[in-house]
Amino acid sequence: MKAIYLLNPDAYARIYGQAERDTIAALVDIVAPPQTATSVREDSAMLESVEAIFSGWGMAPLDEDFLSAAPNLRVVFYGAGSIRYFATEAAWDRGITICSAWAANAVPVTEFTLAQIILGLKRVWHHALAIKQAQAWVDKVSVAGAYGSTVGLISLGMIGRMVAERLRALDVDVIAYDPYVSAGTAAALGVRLVALETVFHEADVVSLHTPNLPETRGMITGAHLASMKEGATFINTARGAVVRELEMIEVLSVRPDLFAILDVTDPEPPVEGSPLYTLPNVILTPHIAGSMEGECRRMGRYMIDECRRYLAGEPLRWSIDRERAKTLA
Repeated sequence: MKAIYLLNPDAYARIYGQAERDTIAALVDIVAPPQTATSVREDSAMLESVEAIFSGWGMAPLDEDFLSAAPNLRVVFYGAGSIRYFATEAAWDRGITICSAWAANAVPVTEFTLAQIILGLKRVWHHALAIKQAQAWVDKVSVAGAYGSTVGLISLGMIGRMVAERLRALDVDVIAYDPYVSAGTAAALGVRLVALETVFHEADVVSLHTPNLPETRGMITGAHLASMKEGATFINTARGAVVRELEMIEVLSVRPDLFAILDVTDPEPPVEGSPLYTLPNVILTPHIAGSMEGECRRMGRYMIDECRRYLAGEPLRWSIDRERAKTLA
């Protein structure tokens, strides 16, 4: 099967290390040097024989011009997450198989979230920043701890479920809001389903895992955050647009006991002068929960395994169809 790499140069270096490239070369015939969206627009002749594309961040949109230049294209192995920016109706209509490593990206997000949940239950950020601000030792405040406390999850997609599974190692109660998950599925995860308002009212730490969809934008309101317990922590590693940011800022401004751990914002980064930069109870990280540096190679490995299945005619694990693509942020 004739193939090329098509993605940004930095993504190529991060997702497909030498070991991954050697394995791919043994599986397919790489017919050209690594390409970018710009290079294939400028010289599309190389696409004529291509049957497979190994990609990642910077994939070219599969529009009519691209598809016309690539009449033999059958499959795209996308070593990253969302495919929405390049998967077109024309590609779906032509029956091109698109596989995504979004599940591999869920692993570091899960690890980051678990770490922040544990830190939140001990109010680590509160104490650490208070000491730094005072430049002196400070008195301890009450902490929930990781025994008998309550962790709330919002949405039980892949990441939410993986977080729930990791939380089994702690002696905590886990509650969750997800209207699309059955009580039986939740019970199998060790989770009790409750209303969204109950998650905020009862949990010592609330972790958001909802994708950014038209129906979920602004789903988390100031009223939800204002109802949180004394000393509670809110974590967002999903998408900033799911939260009404101005309302969140208002609540955090009057509730210094609350802490917000925000790896995502809307817009991203926050606008210049945003209170998120200066509020003492906000921890901002620059969207690092997902795959970084060496972690990106896991996504390349997922696509190698998917390529093996494709070549062997076995069922694919990570292929995305037209309808599924709409639900992945």
